[in-house]
Amino acid sequence: MKTIVICSGGLDSVSLAHMVAANGDLTRLVSFDYGQRHAKELDFAKAAAARLGVPFQRIDMRGIGAALTGSALTSDIDVPDGHYAEETMRITVVPNRNAIMLAIAFGVAAANGDEAVATAVHGGDHFIYPDCRPGFTRAFEAMQRAALDGYADVQLYTPFVERSKADIVTEGARCGTPFAETWSCYKGGEVHCGCCGTCVERREAFHLAGIEDPTIYADPDFWVRAVASREEA
Repeated sequence: MKTIVICSGGLDSVSLAHMVAANGDLTRLVSFDYGQRHAKELDFAKAAAARLGVPFQRIDMRGIGAALTGSALTSDIDVPDGHYAEETMRITVVPNRNAIMLAIAFGVAAANGDEAVATAVHGGDHFIYPDCRPGFTRAFEAMQRAALDGYADVQLYTPFVERSKADIVTEGARCGTPFAETWSCYKGGEVHCGCCGTCVERREAFHLAGIEDPTIYADPDFWVRAVASREEA
């Protein structure tokens, strides 16, 4: 199927882009600028599109993002350190972010004759982000079938929604994803901080997958303490 990949520039979505490209289905990468403090991730998405030889579309959602206040990703709130599965990570929720992005991406797909929209939501996101859960993705696809009925037939492709981030690393490695050319850290510094939830999850995923992590972290060992603390809780 001719497939658009929603690509943030992070490990998950870039790996998904490489996977879809390996199947010969990739048509374009679509990224969203919603005013995130780690907007440098979008440069990694653009580089992925160039590497894979497909068009890159950066959609300006900053006006919408400014209205979705209260998140550490868009407001002047400190990004917490620790494991993703901790309650404190809820401050990184941008309400309805994925629903809004998917709705736009489905419109882009329909306008361009594409047959699927792919997003790299995965099982590790379920605790924190309600619009990454299987129930949401099933309901969203049903809604889009109704929204585009008689105009276009576009499917939602979520190969990792019931799988782990370690599975994404494994699949990404199989497809030759250059992991060092991806950006995950929510703090958006010179290098990955190693302490925020997404850095801890990234480092843990490589460990669980048994694949070397090429990422440079300001604190490369924090993830061990974070995982141990979570297991003791």
